[in-house]
Amino acid sequence: MQGIIARRVFSGRNSLQGTKRCFFSQLAQKDSNIFIHENDISVPKMPPFDYSPPPYNGPTVDEILAKRKAYLSPSLLHFYKKPLNVVDGKRQYLFDDEGRRYLDAFGGIATVGCGHCHPDVVDAIVNQTRRLQHSTVLYLNSAITDFAEALASKLPGDLKVVFFTNSGTEANELALLMAKLYTGSHDIISLRNSYHGNAAGTMGATGQSIWKFNVVQTGGVHHAMNPDPYRGVFGSDGEKYAKDVQDLIEFGTSGNVAAFVSEAIQGVGGIVELAPGYLPAVYSSIKKAGGLCIADEVQAGFARTGSHFWSFEAQGVVPDIVTMAKGIGNGIPLGAVVTTPEIAKVLTRRSYFNTFGGNPVCTAAGLAVLRVIEKEKLQENAHVVGSYLKDRLTVLKNKYEIIGDVRGRGFMQGVELVTDRQEKTPAKAEILHVMDRMKELGVLIGKGGYHGNVFRITPPLCFTKKDADFLVDAMDYTLSKM
Repeated sequence: MQGIIARRVFSGRNSLQGTKRCFFSQLAQKDSNIFIHENDISVPKMPPFDYSPPPYNGPTVDEILAKRKAYLSPSLLHFYKKPLNVVDGKRQYLFDDEGRRYLDAFGGIATVGCGHCHPDVVDAIVNQTRRLQHSTVLYLNSAITDFAEALASKLPGDLKVVFFTNSGTEANELALLMAKLYTGSHDIISLRNSYHGNAAGTMGATGQSIWKFNVVQTGGVHHAMNPDPYRGVFGSDGEKYAKDVQDLIEFGTSGNVAAFVSEAIQGVGGIVELAPGYLPAVYSSIKKAGGLCIADEVQAGFARTGSHFWSFEAQGVVPDIVTMAKGIGNGIPLGAVVTTPEIAKVLTRRSYFNTFGGNPVCTAAGLAVLRVIEKEKLQENAHVVGSYLKDRLTVLKNKYEIIGDVRGRGFMQGVELVTDRQEKTPAKAEILHVMDRMKELGVLIGKGGYHGNVFRITPPLCFTKKDADFLVDAMDYTLSKM
């Protein structure tokens, strides 16, 4: 779809440019100093990096596209007018088939935390693969227990029993199942604009139509008003949004619920950080209704937000169940559900088994990731550099009317583009243009949000201040030429 949209946007280039000239000319009438002459901003230069990938001798872009079309699902999308063929990666950089280096500000969709091909993680994977690639959790192996112990030590309270899965969707599905079994209730409360996965239960919990197929999904899901400080009706007043959850309990359920599930910072939804004070108020209502509180940390966990290791900690709450994936393995297919010993017992009522969950190669990688985060102080780096990056992006917002909002924390930040700040009209076409131009300058950035108009900035946690400067300078340079 990304490619289709891009082709449509740029096939109507003259019309779009005319629209942009009209739009920006109106802004110029408001503030004649908002524009900078093209010659006043030099082309930004990427920070130096001491690595060159080996020559690439594989298939061409056209050959790969042809095979994708012939053998892969047509649902697979790609960014950019000219698709990028990524063949090598090192730390916060990616390399294409021509050896060109790119700053990766997307991190494989908030997945690469330690950096691409971190030697410690690679060594752990290779060494474990050479010794034992797979057996079964029906036999003993120290890889899974060592990682479970280390992972449990990073969580608060009595959250210390780990179930390993292969993905975030699997983790969330399992968490919802456990909540229903434990409480004996079936109603789930989720948020509008949320994303929790693409299986029956998680698709039901997801609160965006673009991710929900017209099939029977798990019922009993109620979607509460999203506590969005930028677009929400109550601004940053978290307690007012929380009242909607209480209303759903009273008027949409029997008065008892199984669980409330949410991200503290919505990733797919456009990097929306829930309004302050929201989760404490909601958790209180859910507890009174006999439900469990599930924190979806699939994207925001593992030190990404900088200020905390888990994003829910910023709201001062302790959930009953925490789900995670993505950054847990730095790109290895791995997910997990962590809960209390009491809640964990519910799976003993029947047989629960996951063939690849807890695979020794994956769990060896997960343990290596935790050690790298601690050894290289990546959480501190995410906080310091992430705060610096947000400050610079905020300055850019004050310079360009097209930037409606800058939000998030650490290395999970969003920049929302709008064509009208007052109406908050999504700049759907403009964001595609900016993405393409930034790629030409050497910056890879993601996008998301229901309208597809929000930049998702989720780089590896080894991102530096010079990288942040290059990213912002590239965005500045691109916006100055629109």
